[in-house]
Amino acid sequence: MDSDTAGDSPTRACELAELQLLHLADSALPIGALAHSFGLESLASADILTTGNLPEFLNGYLEESGLMEAVFCREASRLAHGGHGSHFAQRWLEINDCLSARKPARETRAASASLGRNFLLLAAGLGESTLLQEALRASKESASLIHHSTAFGLVSGAMELDEDRAVGAFLHQSVASLVSACQRLLPLGQREATRIVWNLKPAIVDAAARSAAYTMEEVCSFMPLLDWAAMEHPALLTRLFIS
Repeated sequence: MDSDTAGDSPTRACELAELQLLHLADSALPIGALAHSFGLESLASADILTTGNLPEFLNGYLEESGLMEAVFCREASRLAHGGHGSHFAQRWLEINDCLSARKPARETRAASASLGRNFLLLAAGLGESTLLQEALRASKESASLIHHSTAFGLVSGAMELDEDRAVGAFLHQSVASLVSACQRLLPLGQREATRIVWNLKPAIVDAAARSAAYTMEEVCSFMPLLDWAAMEHPALLTRLFIS
């Protein structure tokens, strides 16, 4: 009996890790994601984003912004896997500062930082990870913003979750959140929304795989229309979303 139980331990550990990752990547996680459209509201208001071109737009998002976020998610995951070190806090802040510099729209930076801070606070309260507590202290003692993708990567690494799976889960959650926002902005029903996310899964896998070939110094994103939309958002006469 004891030997059977011991033999099941690796399997049970993998199953537990999968469930933890599903939980962290749940779009219903209470971190405020439902309040943000990341500029999509401006695009919908200007009739630039429609139900018809939404799949094409999201494919482009994954190729540009999604890829960049995936690279930084990996970087943070690897930092966590490296454990504590004398330069941990400095490197953690550098990763986030580097991502902030690649987000030209203030609204996008603020939205990403809001989700990142809330995610890190929530995850730190789920266990007794000294690494996450140290990351929180470092962020509070500095002016650096903590982004969603980096927080997701750091938490995944601290929980020793598989890096590739974590990156894929983050991208899937990001796309699902954008589609959820579009359901409130466009004539987009549940079935069509489900079909769009389902059809985007190969693109999500591709973006996650491509991200492994880049460093955070090399990767960039070029989506000027989305940056403009985020900057334009505060000027809308009526708004459903914060960003």
